[in-house]
Amino acid sequence: QVQVVESGGGLVQAGGSLRLTCTASGRTSSNYVMGWFRQAPGKEREFVTACSWDGGSRGYADSVKGRFTISRDNAKDTIYLQMNSLKPEDTALYYCAVRTTAYRGVYYRDRNAYDYWGQGTQDTVSS
Repeated sequence: QVQVVESGGGLVQAGGSLRLTCTASGRTSSNYVMGWFRQAPGKEREFVTACSWDGGSRGYADSVKGRFTISRDNAKDTIYLQMNSLKPEDTALYYCAVRTTAYRGVYYRDRNAYDYWGQGTQDTVSS
């Protein structure tokens, strides 16, 4: 069993920045694929960004490319999402996702590929 805990959400004005943190725990072998998804009211959960366990591959949704950056610290089983130039349409509940079967250089955009999810952290961007 893996526990996934997010933190760092909040309220910010358009053009501002937020940084999210996600930590996974519970296994001795922790080569996880980790990523972020988000869900706005009335919409489906969508891919934001993800990173392979070795950090060698990262992907972004077109809507956040150039504004958001994912990074990871494998010593802490933690990933970070730096969100800059935020827009009101970025308002959503942000979820951290963990996949425990991992291959070097591979990440996944499909939410069904992930085994564990955090509770979500709310990010609100005001105009």
